[in-house]
Amino acid sequence: MAQLRRDYQKYKDRDAEVIVVGPEGADQFRAFWKEHDLPFIGLPNPNHSVLKLYGQQIKIFKFGRMPAQVIVDRQGLARFVHYGDSMSDIPQTKEMLEILDQLNQVNEAVID
Repeated sequence: MAQLRRDYQKYKDRDAEVIVVGPEGADQFRAFWKEHDLPFIGLPNPNHSVLKLYGQQIKIFKFGRMPAQVIVDRQGLARFVHYGDSMSDIPQTKEMLEILDQLNQVNEAVID
């Protein structure tokens, strides 16, 4: 989350929105967001319905849900999906921004 908070403006500069989906209930999620003053959208998902739709994995021996990053384009299509093998297996901001830049180039070519 610290990486997302630090680099959030870089995503906004690319006309992207960051949405974090978590398994906590609404009250826990709201308290965490407030405590950490997070600028992006947080979506509590205690019944795991959204997390299941995107195929986020649970690994009991690694203490629960593994990280998953998904880039969804303006048409609602998942254009990039990364499923982490550990809690530290998260793509670097640079990689995510490069993917967004590529998607924006494609969108600009279609508009032109």
